[in-house]
Amino acid sequence: MADKDGIKATKDYGIGIPQETRGFHVKGCNDYGWGMKSRLSKIFNPESGKALMLAFDHGYFLGPTSGLERLDLVIPPLAEYIDCYMGTRGGMTTCIDPAMTANKAIALRVSAGSSILDDDLSNELISVSIEEAIRMNADIMATQVFIGAPNQRQSIANLSKVINTGNAYGIPTMGVVAVGKDMERTPKYFRLATRIIAELGAHVVKCYYTDDFESVIASCPVPIVIAGGKKQPEKDALEMCYNAISKGAAGVDMGRNILQAEDPLAMVQAVRAIVHQGIDNKEAYDMYLELKAK
Repeated sequence: MADKDGIKATKDYGIGIPQETRGFHVKGCNDYGWGMKSRLSKIFNPESGKALMLAFDHGYFLGPTSGLERLDLVIPPLAEYIDCYMGTRGGMTTCIDPAMTANKAIALRVSAGSSILDDDLSNELISVSIEEAIRMNADIMATQVFIGAPNQRQSIANLSKVINTGNAYGIPTMGVVAVGKDMERTPKYFRLATRIIAELGAHVVKCYYTDDFESVIASCPVPIVIAGGKKQPEKDALEMCYNAISKGAAGVDMGRNILQAEDPLAMVQAVRAIVHQGIDNKEAYDMYLELKAK
């Protein structure tokens, strides 16, 4: 289909569609500035509207997690298949070759706090300045938000600070719904937490998949990316990924369920096929087994 000037329009991206009717492919972002949209377009593929992020920021409170001890060895083979690296300042600068970030987005963890040895993980601060995020060419800054935890107010203050400084430079913020050790993980809780984070101005929200996930998506006016969470059998992780995408998630930020898989390279390709090609979990698991057998 062509407009009056004969310019062919694509289905999703809107090339050739008059500017006044063109919609941006990231939920809730139509009125953002050019730089903000440019960075979000590196994270969320303009054709699928989805994102596959590789999370390796666990060490900031878990230490050398199994399967993630040598980030410099385990990540490079996977880089071709992901859209975005999600890591800490130290993890990025010591283990990721800058040449590997060409055409890849960078999600920089900017919050830090207690270790897994502490009973209360919610006592966090902002550990990376906006100047440092700019120097590292971050496309989005990620900070933990502990709704309902003892230090809820401080984590909200942290989020607000990151949003305010990021907005000044066109760098979006991802608010990460933290569940701590003993916190609630119900649809009601995730509806509450994701909505609060979005209302405060976060451009992307990360949370866990849950029952009645459609209601969580419907209640949040910005994209939700699901966390991969603890290691599951590959078949179960792919089913979770498919369920989340089919019910409205804008992507997945998966770490341990890729990096700790029996075959990480096969797993990342299967997850990518769900996220960007729309295949179901059964097809993805068959794909994983076939690639693993090779």
